[in-house]
Amino acid sequence: MFEEFKKFALRGNVVDLAVGVIIGAAFGSIVTSLVADIINPIIGAITGGLDFSNYYIALSSKVETGLSYADAKKQGAVLGWGAFVTATINFLIVAWVLFIAIRFINKLKRAEPPAPPPAPSEEVKLLAEIRDAIKSK
Repeated sequence: MFEEFKKFALRGNVVDLAVGVIIGAAFGSIVTSLVADIINPIIGAITGGLDFSNYYIALSSKVETGLSYADAKKQGAVLGWGAFVTATINFLIVAWVLFIAIRFINKLKRAEPPAPPPAPSEEVKLLAEIRDAIKSK
């Protein structure tokens, strides 16, 4: 059973997948930082500091008006539509950045021209001549 597990765990696809997941997690943190620390502040500056994350609708009469979303959640039921809008905008920005990155990587892959096929050997040329001579008779 151990040998079977070892064969499974050390197959090329499993190892490649593990490496991909690890690199993907690291790349995900880079993209998240790009969105949170660079892109969102620029958007906030352009829109005059607009931040949807604290917009909500109180579903309970216990919730006081004017509180932050986190404090309102502590007091009772709230519908946090602003947090949803913020998460959606973040997703769209992350998806766009990943699209651009993958597009760039694919262009790098396409930049390598394919190798020309090897020329036929002398034996293949001779056999083709014999074949053509037999066909012409």
